[in-house]
Amino acid sequence: MLMGDRAKFLGLLAGVTFTAFLVTFASSFFCGMMTRGFALIAENPGTDVWVMDPAVRGDEQTVNMPSNALLRVRSVEGVASASPLVLSTADLRFADGRFQPVQVIGIDDDAPERVPALRESKDPSVLRSPDAAIFADGGTEGKLQSPVDRTPRAGRGTAIGSALTRSLAVGDEVLVSDSRLVVAARCDALPRFPPRPLMYTTYSNAVRVLPRERERLTFVLVRAAPGVQPRELAARIETATDLRARAADDFKSDTVLWYLENSEDVGDVGAMLVVALSVGLGITGVLFFLFTHDHLRYYAALKAMGTKPRTLLSMMLCQALACAVLGAGIGVGLCALAGRVAESEQIPFRMMWFTPVLGGVTVLAVSLIAAAISVRPVLKLEPAKVLAQR
Repeated sequence: MLMGDRAKFLGLLAGVTFTAFLVTFASSFFCGMMTRGFALIAENPGTDVWVMDPAVRGDEQTVNMPSNALLRVRSVEGVASASPLVLSTADLRFADGRFQPVQVIGIDDDAPERVPALRESKDPSVLRSPDAAIFADGGTEGKLQSPVDRTPRAGRGTAIGSALTRSLAVGDEVLVSDSRLVVAARCDALPRFPPRPLMYTTYSNAVRVLPRERERLTFVLVRAAPGVQPRELAARIETATDLRARAADDFKSDTVLWYLENSEDVGDVGAMLVVALSVGLGITGVLFFLFTHDHLRYYAALKAMGTKPRTLLSMMLCQALACAVLGAGIGVGLCALAGRVAESEQIPFRMMWFTPVLGGVTVLAVSLIAAAISVRPVLKLEPAKVLAQR
């Protein structure tokens, strides 16, 4: 009965597939955004514990600490090493006068290897050169563009909108707070959420070029001594310093929770899911109702031969489940293919184990609701009247 009417069967399958695809893609897109949200933490896999001001709840909204916090953390038992990290935002001015906001990441002068992998196999030690900086797109496109003509133009307000530009290259000079920096390399940093260009430099350079503040230390990156568990060490640091210390995995979770509580994009993803459910339920419910109505003569014949209502309901449930399983499989498969395309286009996408499960559960719920809408005509039908009309 289900597959005999191809037009309605394909319509039902399309509605279920669309629901599975959109729910799975929206949830995978959200997971991709959250993964990019803690990209800074993921870029430092050797860091066991992150130490910060007690008010900080994630790596997006931060406040600085006194510089002596680094020495206090180093004095805690179980700390193998502790490195400073500066996180700030500054305006990058190119040679033609244009400017671009960038996130400044100042790493320990003695640990340039903390920079993500550099392009053209360059050595991270290039960061030790005077006024050196390393740049990354950070999930953006066309933000780090320098004029083809390398001749600097003095003064502010001299930007030429029609000037030919190219991607920022090694050897280019830029200004940050009127301080000169030289592009030492480009790196392939993890994309950020929200997307933003990134500038890596040494801690001392960052303190020099950024606007002067009384406190400049944002994080202390701690490596635990052998045999010391990160969560245990974090508790020791909090007790000894009155600062907030979180194991790397816990800090990732904190960052995701901060986004869930504060980011407006969470509501946008929720709206996408509501649209997917509404459209999927509308299409599937209407088509399943029409399908049931067009086949009432078969249900009437079965009922006239003594088929119990429970058996008829089982038939309808079987039809709904068949559509749900087929549609969920096709929808999730299409989502996986779309994910490959999204990743190649630098769109945040991460299909975690629970996103296909969420898509499947949603499809099952939509199919069962659609079947429930169509139950009443079957239970209320009178075989004599239906067969007489036929």
